[in-house]
Amino acid sequence: MKLNMAEEEDYMSDAFINVQEDIRPGLPMLRQIREARRKEEKQQEANLKNKQKSLKEEEQERRDIGLKNALGCENKGFALLQKMGYKSGQALGKSGDGIVEPIPLNVKTGKSGIGHEALLKRKAEEKLESYRRKIHMKKQVEERAAEQFRMRLKNKQDEMKLEGDLRRSQRACQQLDTQKNIQVPREAWYWLRLEEETEEEEEEEEEQDEDDYKSEDLSVLEKLQILTSYLREEHLYCIWCGTAYEDKEDLSSNCPGPTSADHD
Repeated sequence: MKLNMAEEEDYMSDAFINVQEDIRPGLPMLRQIREARRKEEKQQEANLKNKQKSLKEEEQERRDIGLKNALGCENKGFALLQKMGYKSGQALGKSGDGIVEPIPLNVKTGKSGIGHEALLKRKAEEKLESYRRKIHMKKQVEERAAEQFRMRLKNKQDEMKLEGDLRRSQRACQQLDTQKNIQVPREAWYWLRLEEETEEEEEEEEEQDEDDYKSEDLSVLEKLQILTSYLREEHLYCIWCGTAYEDKEDLSSNCPGPTSADHD
């Protein structure tokens, strides 16, 4: 009994306590990383072995291999061509101006019906054409708006010029009438109105007949034409020349004309 107990190892002895273990820092972590990498590599190898190619991939590979290989004498069509004098690499046709490479093979892989791609292409072209028409119409609208703006601006400038010519004509008419001792203008609008008027003058204007206000129906251009004609006939004066002529013959021979355009 004592012999058996002696043979048993004492876990409290120096044999167990003084054992030197490898306790370098970081060593357990490195072991875990290596083990994880080893397992990952094994898993990848297993996935590659178990991976199966799809039917489409297999068909594509077989098709590519077949297209890469040139036709041989075992092909009946190629054998018939050789009997008719065809040689490999030679262009087709009696004069040798035909194709050299075979017609390319376009494999339809989608599920759409025949003509669907042409339909999509036509719709894309129609969409592009519609977009171009919209851009063209937008450009036309912008150009039309710009032209209308220029016309309005030009009309406004022309109107301001006509009003300036009318005021000059009224001023000249008033001066020339005064020189001839004409106290009242032929028409009220022939002269410039005074900015400051007395209350009596305002009351007199209110009592005037409607005939005196026919000038309100006339445009600026019509007033200018009437007044310039009056100045030429009555005073032999042209506002654009700025000259009072001696007689009608002098006026007709030296003045370019009765309008502003004649003096440009």
